[in-house]
Parts: sequence; C-alpha cells; structure tokens
Amino acid sequence: MMIIRYTLLCLMTAATVHGQSSYFPSRTDSSWARVSIEELGWSREHIDSLVSYARNTLSNSVIVLVDGRIALEWYADGRNASSVWYWASAGKTVTAALVGAMLQEGKLSLSDPVSKFLGPGWTSLTKEQEDRITIWHQITMTTGLDDGVADRDCTKPECLVYKADPGKRWAYHNAPYTILDRVIEAASGETFQAVLRRTLLEKTGMTGRFIAMGDNNVMTSNPRSMARFGLLALRDFVWDGTPVLTDTAFVNALTRPSQQLNPSYGYLWWLNGQAKYRVPYFQIDFPGPIMPDAPPDAFNALGKNNQIISVSPSMNIVMVRTGDNPDSLIPGQDVAWTQANTMWKILRSAMRPTSVTTTDSHVRVSGNTVIADAIIDQCIVTSITGEQVVVEGGSDRTLMLPRLAPGAYMLRLHTGGHNVYRTWVHTPE
Repeated sequence: MMIIRYTLLCLMTAATVHGQSSYFPSRTDSSWARVSIEELGWSREHIDSLVSYARNTLSNSVIVLVDGRIALEWYADGRNASSVWYWASAGKTVTAALVGAMLQEGKLSLSDPVSKFLGPGWTSLTKEQEDRITIWHQITMTTGLDDGVADRDCTKPECLVYKADPGKRWAYHNAPYTILDRVIEAASGETFQAVLRRTLLEKTGMTGRFIAMGDNNVMTSNPRSMARFGLLALRDFVWDGTPVLTDTAFVNALTRPSQQLNPSYGYLWWLNGQAKYRVPYFQIDFPGPIMPDAPPDAFNALGKNNQIISVSPSMNIVMVRTGDNPDSLIPGQDVAWTQANTMWKILRSAMRPTSVTTTDSHVRVSGNTVIADAIIDQCIVTSITGEQVVVEGGSDRTLMLPRLAPGAYMLRLHTGGHNVYRTWVHTPE
C-alpha cells in the first residue's frame, strides 16, 4: 500500500488524452486558453495570497500554466501582457537551447574545443590549456577559468585566466557562458539574433531578443514569451507536435545533473531535488535541494532580481515571475531561488483540497468508481507523491479505478469532449 509522505497535492503529469496532444497556444495571435481556479479545485484564498505576495515583493508579473493553459496571470499596475522585461541569467537556458539547435544541424559538437570556432588566443591560457576547453565545459560551468577576477563578466582574453583544469571545478562564471554567443555565430554563419529567430521564436510564437548590456548579452521579452519557453521545456522541446530540438539525448541532458561537482546544475538550468548544491562564487557544498518547498523534479531558469521560469513535469505546471529585487537590504544576486521556493509553497498550499470535492453536474466519485454524464474516454489520477494512474475508457459512463490508498488525489477526466479537473480526498469504502 502506498505510504503518503507529503501533505501537498501534486497535479497530473503531461499526458495525451484520447489521442489529443496537450494544449499549446496559437503561434500567430494572442489567444491563450484558460483553466479556472474553481475548475482546478484550488483554493481561491491561497491564490489571492500568491498575488499579494507577488505585489509585496516588487513583482511585475506572475503567470501559472497548468497543462499549457493559463490558471493565473497577474500584472502590476502599469504593466500588461505586452510589457517587455529582462530575463537576466534566466536567459542562459535560451542559449542552451540554441546550442542544441546547432548540435542537431551538425554545426557543432559538445566535445568541440571552443578554439575551433574562435581561433587561438580567446583566453590568456597557453594553447594547450585553451584547446582543452570545450563547448560542454561552457554549458556546464566547468571551464576552469577563474571566476575570482575583478570583472566576472569581462570576455577579453586578459580576463580569462587559468584556475583549474576543465571539468575539475564548477564555478558560476558569466564570461565563458557569454562567449557561447560567438561560438554559435561562428558555427552557424548567422547572427545570434537570426539563429534565435529561426530556431526558436518562429517555431513557438515567442517574441524577444538578446540585447548587449556591457559585456553581457541579455534576453528580453514579454512574460508570455517566458511562459511559452517554459511550456516548450515542459514538453521536451516539442511544440504542438513539431520538434524544436530533435536530439533527444541533448534534451534529456538539459535538465539533468550535468556533472557531480554541482548536481543541481544541468545545461544552464538549475535543478531541484538533488542531494546538494553550490551557490555562485563559493566553493561550498550545501546539503539538500535548492527549493525544498517546490516539486523535487522542478527545473528552473533563474536570473538576477528573481526572474523565474520554473517547470515541474510531475505537476504539469510552468510558473513565471518577473520584477525587481524584493529586498533592498540584499543586493540583487545573479541567481536567487528563495522567492521561487516561497511561490511554490503558496501555490502548492492552494492545491490542497479545502473540502471533499467529489461531485458536480458532470462527474461524481464514489469509492473507487467514477461516474459521468457522458462516455468516459480516459481518466488520469495523480497522487500527492506524483504517482500517476491512467485508466482507459471509451465505452461507458462508469469507470472503475484501481485500488487506491487513502489520501488526496487530482483527477483529470476526458468526457463529453472536454476535460474535467477535480481534487478529492479518497477514503476507501
């Protein structure tokens, strides 16, 4: 019998319902389907608390997608869905996707030395040392270049000095990452913006561009484009049936530990649920996950002043936050996950059933039996531990579920040509 170890409700994972792919918004207009808080069975009080928290922490937007649909979209006064904001280091994940696009086009390999594209002398290292730094080292933050220099953003050769052999030291270092832009341009023969537009924006309906800010190249867009990118990542970089990244090995590696020095770091994504993590600019291991109140499988694009795209496959959720630094006493950090963790904590509290919701005009649950007014095509049940049960139907208005342990569950039922979402507390008869 399954042991209930958590008290927070987990939503359904991404799935195909009766041959229909999960929802994607239009690429050509602003239409975007919504799912109501009431339909999800979430607590309106807690969702209001999430909005209040966002407002009180200098946020200017929050978007929550469930199965691709907008469950929450909030903007601060004076801002709207078209307002542009910077991604800061959250944009590193976009660059990682462009590396994947060049990989699938055969323009580069992760094992290629950076000097293959930039020529000798792009660092102050010896040629032998320089030739050992590969693209893989750039996207895993393991180049061995010294992040203790006076200007970590400086990409000039005199700023890129030896600290350790490549692969032997993890250090959050902007400059070697930024140089990926030049690698992509050299590999593709196109401008960085042209590669972004051709391989990502046109295929997903995203808008935005990278803008030079000092030595950095910073992604900017509206919040909905951030949500689109999160949805693309949630769907394994396939947009509405069309692969954006076709190299499945690369896609799988993007959001998994890229090395063991800091297992909470993938290919420029921050990973939750790992046994330890390191913070930028310190060579110290901290035990536990980076966000203990977030889903363990959440992977995150995180940027200065808490620019957030957080994706949880087990909960089928994308959460976006943009805004300013919420704590004037603490300088804006390049990466900060405290606010993302708090937002997840409030959001998951909203998912707890506030009452036993087992009936409505379309569906009722009795013991291990689901009864609907129309033919049930498929039923997806997800436990609070993230375990999923899929029961196929297609011939009756009644569906028997497998034996379930007592606890809270999310039900997604496809019946009568639409999805019905319900949370309920199951008590075996």
